[in-house]
Amino acid sequence: MAVATAVLLSVLVFLYAKTQSFGESDYFGNVALLRHLKQLDAEWELDVLKSRVGINTHYDPLADSLTELSRLLEQLKADMETQKHDEAAVLAEGRAALLRDIQEKAALIEQFKSNNSVLRNSLIFLPTAAADVEQSIGKTSESARSAARRTLISVNKLLLASMLYSQSASDDRGSEIQNELSRLEAGSHVFPSDTREKLDIFGAHVRTILREQKVVNQLLGSITVVPTATRIDEISNALTVEHQRAEVQSGQHREYLLIFSVVLVALLLYAAARLVRSHAVINRVNKELHGANENLEQRVQELHEMQSELVATARKAGMAEMATNVLHNVGNILNGVNVSADLVSSTLRTSRAQGLTRAVQLMDEHAADLGDFLTLDDKGRMLPGYLSRIAQTLAQEQQGMIEELGHLTRSIDHIKDVVATQQSYAGGSSLVVPVQICDLAEDALRMNGGALARHQVTVVKEFAQVPVVRLDRARVLQILVNLISNAKNAMASMAGGSHQITLRVDVVAGSHLRVSVKDEGEGIPEENLTRIFAHGFTTRKAGHGFGLHSCALAARQMGGTLTAHSDGPGKGATFTLELPINTAPGAP
Repeated sequence: MAVATAVLLSVLVFLYAKTQSFGESDYFGNVALLRHLKQLDAEWELDVLKSRVGINTHYDPLADSLTELSRLLEQLKADMETQKHDEAAVLAEGRAALLRDIQEKAALIEQFKSNNSVLRNSLIFLPTAAADVEQSIGKTSESARSAARRTLISVNKLLLASMLYSQSASDDRGSEIQNELSRLEAGSHVFPSDTREKLDIFGAHVRTILREQKVVNQLLGSITVVPTATRIDEISNALTVEHQRAEVQSGQHREYLLIFSVVLVALLLYAAARLVRSHAVINRVNKELHGANENLEQRVQELHEMQSELVATARKAGMAEMATNVLHNVGNILNGVNVSADLVSSTLRTSRAQGLTRAVQLMDEHAADLGDFLTLDDKGRMLPGYLSRIAQTLAQEQQGMIEELGHLTRSIDHIKDVVATQQSYAGGSSLVVPVQICDLAEDALRMNGGALARHQVTVVKEFAQVPVVRLDRARVLQILVNLISNAKNAMASMAGGSHQITLRVDVVAGSHLRVSVKDEGEGIPEENLTRIFAHGFTTRKAGHGFGLHSCALAARQMGGTLTAHSDGPGKGATFTLELPINTAPGAP
């Protein structure tokens, strides 16, 4: 019922929007704008004719009409782009064609203005030139009177013919003017130079009228045939067709709106009837719910008791998990302890101290003649050098054992830290101290040094310059020891190939330390990339699935992340630890 009502409401809103989208006011506004454009175009052509016959003494109306036409055309374009039109492509093409025609007509009118100016100047100056000729001929001698009369008659005929030609140009009249002009030029040699000069000026103006009148008439014809009015009618017709179609669609939408409104009202009446009938059912259900509520309170009490039992069980499971993590991490560190103890034991067994004992016995045997023995006897002469070499060897052995005992002490301290860290899981606070992460990475490598050497694993260290930061040293060391141990185990089953671990330390975006351990081992399937950090999940037969789980928890408790990446089985894996930087006081 609710879905049907929502659908009907959506349809009603859609139909109402469709009836409102019919832009009748936009249509009439566009038609009025087109009529104004057509009127301006007709006035533009009329101003051209007025300029042609001299009614307009300047060309400002032509420029004003072009400016107004361009403004109206831009307004029409802007209005139509903001409106929704079914014939948008046709209208856009019509506007573009109209713009081209107006530009073409504007270019023709500019050319007309230039040629018509020359023509009007010659027509205005021609009577003045004729008067100058008449005045100059009047000063000729008696012998040239006959030629002067013929010339004046020819000048007057040319003046009249040129004026008529400017009003109605024809090829016959142009030929007559050209012939008369030739006769005038042929008889001008009898006159003085100043008279001939005025005749030449008069003739030049007549020729200009002949030439420019024809060009002006051609331009007028070209301006008239530019189909701007036709383009405007085409746009108006397209808008009319669109308007008529929109009226039909709007009427259909109103009919649909009425039908769906009736359906919605019927549906609402039906829902009201159902609501009235449902009132009794609701009262009955309320009584049943009241009885069920009493039973529910009893069940909640039982659930509280079960929850207490689950809390106790979960506490025991957490203590077991904590103990398992302690044993796992301590086991990893004990590998380093065993390596250091073995090295100290091996050094003691193979020590050169026995050679020192034999040298002392030899000196005791020659105590009476020790000076002669050391200087004259061959063995005695060798004894000082032998003692020097033994002293150097013993010093080296001592230094090595001191270093290994230091490593052994640090490993034992780490075991204490691991135990303290696991205790902190139960609510104790962690110990945060200034740490140089590169030194911590070196300690983690040393603790796995024996296992790495046995498996012939090469370690590539890529340590960037990082600041001293405040970290939980024990937890970070625990994570690094586990990651290096896991990387070694991942390559243990790989037959042949490169056994290499890349340990990288750098800073990410200036705000996080990043330590990554990359191996070239068996890799991780994509489906295991997230499961690998789950408690108890492991892919090794001898594994127990506690190490990575505890490392991920430790990273999270320090505000960081531990992630894994692998391109697939056989392509190695990279584990990345990121921790926020808390720079230690006084650190660089």
